[in-house]
Amino acid sequence: MALQQTSKIYVAGHRGLVGSAIWANLLQRGYTHLVGRTHSELDLLDPVAVRQFFDEQQPDAVVLAAAHVGGIMANSRYRADFIYQNLQIQQNVIGESFRHGVKKLLFLGSTCIYPREAPQPMHEDALLTSPLEYTNEPYAIAKIAGLKMCESFALQYGCDYVAVMPTNLYGPNDNFDLERSHVLPAMIRKLHLAKCLNEGDWESVRCDLTARPVEGISGNHSKEDILAVLLKYGITPQSVTLWGTGAPLREFLWSEDMADASVHVLLNVSFSDTYDPDEKEIRNCHINVGTGKELTIRELAEKVIAETGFKGTLLWDATKPDGTPRKLIDVSKLHQLGWHHKVDIDEGIHRLYTWYSQTMTNK
Repeated sequence: MALQQTSKIYVAGHRGLVGSAIWANLLQRGYTHLVGRTHSELDLLDPVAVRQFFDEQQPDAVVLAAAHVGGIMANSRYRADFIYQNLQIQQNVIGESFRHGVKKLLFLGSTCIYPREAPQPMHEDALLTSPLEYTNEPYAIAKIAGLKMCESFALQYGCDYVAVMPTNLYGPNDNFDLERSHVLPAMIRKLHLAKCLNEGDWESVRCDLTARPVEGISGNHSKEDILAVLLKYGITPQSVTLWGTGAPLREFLWSEDMADASVHVLLNVSFSDTYDPDEKEIRNCHINVGTGKELTIRELAEKVIAETGFKGTLLWDATKPDGTPRKLIDVSKLHQLGWHHKVDIDEGIHRLYTWYSQTMTNK
């Protein structure tokens, strides 16, 4: 069902990496009747609160961009949190969307839904064909459940619920927490801090830690305390140590591109457009969103080194997990539905480091 510019659209997770970009993209297109709630205003884990919110707001459309997310370290350590919180968020938001007759719902998942050894590039039909990557299995299962909820409500009740599966995302408002962030923002911050230490620029180091403390250590702490906590994350004046071997291949998508793709699907793609009506069994109706291009983690690190200007040594800790060997997605369905990416990785790294640097001076 087509949305009008007067339609009320609820963006769950509107302060997050993708949610904030989707919000901005909708505004740019003239969709100004937007509703958002911070976590303190609405706990999506609370079914009573979510139902009350839907009772009060009665949105016409919902974008479910809220999720409990993190990198390989966080996924490995907090397995219960990742499966429980994501299942609960999805259950509450999708369930209340159905209960309240929401016309259109867009669910954001992740390409970690695909098997560890899936044929490359990964087509939507690779879903559930072999075992998942162990390190992010709980998160992947939650996201698979979410896309299957959308698919099942659409097939049983005729709901126009569509699921999109983005590749690795990065961009403005990214999470640069050294324990919980994804690979690219973590890499940028580590190499930025190491560069500052290497150049003896303690003012910038203190500025960084004041903006984003590490394990409670801020810019007001002693040099000894700062050096000690950064060493735990592989950051020294002479070197940066990254997890794994650097060999895995990854695909990266600029978050504002993801937002544009999401809004394109929300406004122009119906559930009936996502599958072949001649198929006897309708499944895998989700849509991959990415660039269709990949590079190794080592190549990515070299690009970040070039951007930040770090002059020290890059080291790899092969005792730490690499994660899935390769995660390139097939984006042919997305292209057929009329959308292509615009920002390639070199431009994206430059944009993200510029944004990150500005947040150091603005805080």
